[in-house]
Amino acid sequence: MSGEGMISEARGVHGDAGAGRLKQLMQRGTDFLGTEYAIMGGAMSWVSERNLVSAISNAGGFGVIACGAMNPELLDAEIAATKTRTAKPFGVNLITMHPQLSELIDVCAKHQVTHVVLAGGLPPGGAIERIKSNGAKLVAFAPALALAKKMIRSGADALVIEGMEAGGHIGPVSTSVLAQEILPHVAADIPVFVAGGIGRGEAIAAYLEMGAVGVQIGTRLVCATESIAHANFKKAFIRASARDAIPSVQIDPRLPVIPVRALKNREMENFSAKQVEVAAKLDSGEIEMGEAQLQIEHYWAGALRRAVIDGDVESGSVMAGQSVGMVKREEPVAAIIAELVEEAVAALGARG
Repeated sequence: MSGEGMISEARGVHGDAGAGRLKQLMQRGTDFLGTEYAIMGGAMSWVSERNLVSAISNAGGFGVIACGAMNPELLDAEIAATKTRTAKPFGVNLITMHPQLSELIDVCAKHQVTHVVLAGGLPPGGAIERIKSNGAKLVAFAPALALAKKMIRSGADALVIEGMEAGGHIGPVSTSVLAQEILPHVAADIPVFVAGGIGRGEAIAAYLEMGAVGVQIGTRLVCATESIAHANFKKAFIRASARDAIPSVQIDPRLPVIPVRALKNREMENFSAKQVEVAAKLDSGEIEMGEAQLQIEHYWAGALRRAVIDGDVESGSVMAGQSVGMVKREEPVAAIIAELVEEAVAALGARG
C-alpha cells in the first residue's frame, strides 16, 4: 500500500484531524527526505541492504544503506542494485572511522546519492564539505546538545538524536532525555529525527509534538519479510523481550569501547575476551589506539554477520534495541509502516 493509501485508510478510521496533524508535523521531514513519511530506516550492518532499503522507500519511508565495513566496490554494487529496486529516494550511512571514507564518498557522488548519513563520531576534516559539494544533503548524529550545535556549525543539513535504547552502538543517555535536552534548542534551526526504542506510532506522535520532524526506526524493521536476516535471527527477535537487549560491558578503561546493545548470549562473554586481547596489544605497543578501535569494529562486523547471515545466534551478535519486545511477527515493511502511521494518527486524533 502506498503512503497516500495508508493515510487515507487511517483518516477513514480515525478522522481527518489526526491524519492532517501528522502530515503537518512531518512536513519538514518529508520535504527534506523527499518521502511520503518522515520515517528513516536505521542503518543496520548486513540487514540494511538493497532488499530492505528499497522496501522501506517503496512503502513511503526512507531506506538507508548501511555501508559499515564495505569497501568502495561493494558499496558501488549495493547502491546500483538498490536503484534497480526503487525509484524513490534513499540514503547511505558511512562510518567516520572507515579507512576508505574518502573513496566511499566518491562512490556516493558517482551515484548521485541524495542523502549521506555520517555516523561514528566527528568526521575527519573536509569530509562534510566534500559530501555537500557533491550535491548530497548531510545527516549527522548528535548524542549531546554541544555536539548538535557543533554539527550545525560544521554544515550538517539534519540531525539524528539516538538514545541508548537503540540496538548496536549506543551512547549513555536515553532517547526521552536527549529529546528534551536537544529539541528545544535546535529544532527551529535544523530538521531533527529522533531514534532509539521507538516501536509504536504513539511514540512517533509524541516526539513530533516535541519538535522532531520525523523518526528513525531500526529494530522494528528487522523481521520484515523483505529483510534478508536469517530465520534464526528473526526468531530470536520475536521471542525476545525488552529486558533481553542488554549493553556490552567495557573491560579495560584504557580502551574506550562504545557499548553495543544486543540480545543476551554467549557472544557477550566472547567480546569481553576480545577486549582483553586488544588491550594487551595496545599496552605492548603492537598497535596504536586507532588500530585498536578499528579491530573492535571489525570484530563486531564479523560477529554480527555470523548472526544475521549465518544464523548463529549464540556465538554471533544479535544486535537489537529495547523495542525488540514489540516485534511480534514477520510481516511486510508496508504493513509495519502502515501500523505505525495508523497508531500515530489515532494518538494525534485523540488529542483533538
